[in-house]
Amino acid sequence: MHMSQYHYLPMAPAFFSIFVGLFVIVLIVTVAVRALRRAYESLGLSPGGAMMLLFGSLLGSYFNIPVAELPNEPMQSDKVVDFFGLQYTVPAIAEGGTIIAINVGGAVIPAAMSLYLLATRQLWLTGAIATAVVAVVLHLLATPVPGVGIAVPVFLPAIIAALVSLLLSRKDAAPLAYISGSMGTLIGADLTNLDKVAGLGAPVASIGGAGTFDGIFLTGIVAVLLAGFVTPRRQFA
Repeated sequence: MHMSQYHYLPMAPAFFSIFVGLFVIVLIVTVAVRALRRAYESLGLSPGGAMMLLFGSLLGSYFNIPVAELPNEPMQSDKVVDFFGLQYTVPAIAEGGTIIAINVGGAVIPAAMSLYLLATRQLWLTGAIATAVVAVVLHLLATPVPGVGIAVPVFLPAIIAALVSLLLSRKDAAPLAYISGSMGTLIGADLTNLDKVAGLGAPVASIGGAGTFDGIFLTGIVAVLLAGFVTPRRQFA
């Protein structure tokens, strides 16, 4: 595969535009709604920093970093695949086997942010427990999708992460929701199901990309907001 074939939108443009629209709505509402600003404060971020995080995830979703290649097999190419109400993009290919890649917006950025929160908030134990629970549930619910790779229903990571985090700690529910929703999806849906990728005919099986990016991105909005609305206000240096 040529390098340009690694980079593509994880969803069909019409569906990706929905997520762009959600970002714009959150950007506008953040200016006006105090509770939303408090949700970001509970993450130790300013509203501007939170917007940069979400924008970086959207922009980074276009880029995949190849890390391995599976043996040659019949590939699906240049089409759109429907799964659970969304349409995922299958890139055009020239030849070769499935490329295992890491998505920048759906894996690199969320993982870096999760590690930052674990370290600054000292949530190693509760973060590990929340991530493990989310990972187990999503591993059981993840579905191999021909041409795409591994996928999970779009709202599940955010909802499960928010519920688990609220049960473990009301005070730290917002950062726990982000950590467990992001890392739990990457581990439970993608990494522990890599053995199921062979034979799907997916040109690129992207960790944090098509199939799971939508759930991880919504975790940054839905789970954090659900948790943030009930998280006591805290001050950060």
